[in-house]
Amino acid sequence: MFDAELTGQVVNLGLLRRLLGWLRPYRNTLIVSAILILVASTLQVLLPVVISLVVIDHLIMGEAQGLTPDLGMIEATDWIAMSLGLEPLMAACVLYGVLQAAWAITGHLHRMTLITSVIKGLRDLGLDLFRHLETRPSSFYDRVAVGRVMTRVTNDVEALYELLRGMGTLIGEFVPFFVALGIMLALDAKLTGLLLLALPIMGAATVFFRRATRHLFRLVRQSVSALNQNLQQNLSGLQVVQLSERQAENLDRYTRINEQNRGHEIRSMRLETWYGAFTDSIASVAIGVVVWYGGGAAIQDNISLGGIVLFTRFIDMLFHPIVVLGEQTNILFRAMASGERIFQALDWDERIHEPSDPAKLPDRLQGEVEFRDVHFGYDPDVEILRGVSFTIAPGEKLAIVGPTGSGKSTLIRLLGRFYDFDDNQIFLDGIDLNAIHSHDLRSRIGVVLQDFHIFSGTIYDNIALGHSDVSMERAMQAARTVNAHGFITALPDGYSTRLSERGQNLSQGQRQLLAFARVLAANPEILILDEATASIDTETELLIQDALRNLTAGRTSILIAHRLQTIQEADRILVLHHGRVQELGTHEELIEARGLYYTLHTLQFQDVSEEEIDEVLGE
Repeated sequence: MFDAELTGQVVNLGLLRRLLGWLRPYRNTLIVSAILILVASTLQVLLPVVISLVVIDHLIMGEAQGLTPDLGMIEATDWIAMSLGLEPLMAACVLYGVLQAAWAITGHLHRMTLITSVIKGLRDLGLDLFRHLETRPSSFYDRVAVGRVMTRVTNDVEALYELLRGMGTLIGEFVPFFVALGIMLALDAKLTGLLLLALPIMGAATVFFRRATRHLFRLVRQSVSALNQNLQQNLSGLQVVQLSERQAENLDRYTRINEQNRGHEIRSMRLETWYGAFTDSIASVAIGVVVWYGGGAAIQDNISLGGIVLFTRFIDMLFHPIVVLGEQTNILFRAMASGERIFQALDWDERIHEPSDPAKLPDRLQGEVEFRDVHFGYDPDVEILRGVSFTIAPGEKLAIVGPTGSGKSTLIRLLGRFYDFDDNQIFLDGIDLNAIHSHDLRSRIGVVLQDFHIFSGTIYDNIALGHSDVSMERAMQAARTVNAHGFITALPDGYSTRLSERGQNLSQGQRQLLAFARVLAANPEILILDEATASIDTETELLIQDALRNLTAGRTSILIAHRLQTIQEADRILVLHHGRVQELGTHEELIEARGLYYTLHTLQFQDVSEEEIDEVLGE
């Protein structure tokens, strides 16, 4: 969706202005870098002047000073010879060596200061992008593939680094271009004019190259993004892939995308090769023109031998910037496309709307939750919840059940304000949920999702996640409450044991116990368990059920589960069907009513699968 919306501009000045905003804090370093490149460029021009006009014309040919603009190099040579007592030729060599060393040092310092500023600026941009993406609502990631988001944070930011470094390279090429052009005009304006006729030809070749590669480089970036997305999906679901024996199919799909990317890359490289060969040929013809025309002029004493040599040396400074511009074109295209995607992500303004004057919550909530005629749909044209109304009393344990797609998980997502909804629909202790800042609200709600996430780090880090006030003692107490303390202390480093990505060095049951300890350590007033025991073995489930009885006592709790035997001890059970409240009552009341809950209960205890239940209910 993002790539289709790009403007496709080759040079987007608005984008460059925005990008420079992240470099502004480092402008002093950039100014120093600009001064250094000017000095380095001047020194680069003086080097061939020493060889051509000082050594060849002045020392070897014996021409008088001032016939050609030597930029003070003859005087500098004479001064070194007198000061150090050297022969003039040796003095010229010393001058050349000093200029060469100064050129190398200033060029190196220019690159260092430029790269330092660019890296720092792009680091800030990357942090701002990550901070922005981290605060996007769930609806944003419902529509944007994670692989494409990862490409923006990594590959696209790296492309901008290449852009800024390339711009520094171009500045370093074009400053000597203009200095050399001035000297060439002073030496022989007619010969310089002949050489300048080649510039439009090279410029036209560059424009042709830009047009031919513009579309290709956009295709390359899109295929790289598709590769990242495909790889992320396959690796994150590797166990499912292996269990379903889909390795061959996934490899075929990855190969097709990779082949597309390779085809685009090869086509772009071919164009670059042809372009390089053409510009090299133009430069060779230009040297031939200098030798032909300059030789005739030298015979008539209209130009010195050193002047001809200087022309041949300056041809590279005259044409090479055009060649470099062509070489930098692919980087420019890639970076502009990357910059568009980055700023497009930064401009994505979808967010959870926060109240301008948020309600102040008491130190401890009572925990009353009310849904009042709630209508909601992820797509505005398709309602998931259709007039849902119910109230949970403080300290009450409410279980929510229903067939797949009935809206159970949607209820808790709205309660956590992961999506925007209309005002005066959901209340917490009588306060409109939209009047409460999401940060304040989520600090009072503890949620254990079915697809809970374990982060890389220690056991303690995962329990205290997001709560700096959780001490080791508090974390250990939470672990004891959910019967996780035993397996944690059995690990080699106990609570300091480091977990691998997604906690793969723990069993599924241990990861779920750890998720319970995490929510307990936060001590929320409202507890939400979304399929929290769905993947726990029977022995572990008995430990969890025992812990939950103590945990939910006196605490408003919402339990969502397909396994009805896990929620029979709830104070009340709410049955959702097609986004509406179908039934509400105790387990005994609902069984006696012989409605939808009775049907679900009967089918499940007959060991009927969820798919078969949905088929019976007509889902």
